[in-house]
Amino acid sequence: MATDKELSDFLKSVEKRAFKRTVYAVRDDDAALDIVQDSMIRLAEKYADRPAEELPLVFPRILSNATMDWFRRQKVRNAVVRNLSSFESSEDDGGGGEFDLLEALESADGALGAESAADSVSRAQILQVIDSHVAELPARQREAFLLRYWEELDVAETASVMGCSEGSVKTHCSRAVHALAKALRSKGIAP
Repeated sequence: MATDKELSDFLKSVEKRAFKRTVYAVRDDDAALDIVQDSMIRLAEKYADRPAEELPLVFPRILSNATMDWFRRQKVRNAVVRNLSSFESSEDDGGGGEFDLLEALESADGALGAESAADSVSRAQILQVIDSHVAELPARQREAFLLRYWEELDVAETASVMGCSEGSVKTHCSRAVHALAKALRSKGIAP
């Protein structure tokens, strides 16, 4: 059983990475913060009786599930809004409230400190290209890629979090890396 200090230390050690991973998935700082906090509370309430060694495997799964729950709620909300908007005038171009990645990235806060304006613009453009291509990956490839290379979990841990075999994790990661490298090369960016 994890002690209160072990649980607290674990949560402190993962909070920044969990937040970044969630922001990357949902593209909303406030929603990401809520998801991470809810996940941490869930871990403390329901899994505090687990050994401290299990926490790094349990928490990413809780976080993934909470993120998927958020997407499900958003899908329902968007469907309701879309259905209600059909009663309004039909002057729009058929967009129907779809998520626009470019608008989301343009509104993101890009303060990077002492970096020159040209470097900042160049970095933002490259990150925009990378983000858009990661977002286009199939869900399982994207999840495997983020867990392996963003969260730095090993293959066995990633398989446990995703609920699949280690071979599937390797396949998903390999396909994701190849797709991203090909997309970046097509844009003239050397991976």
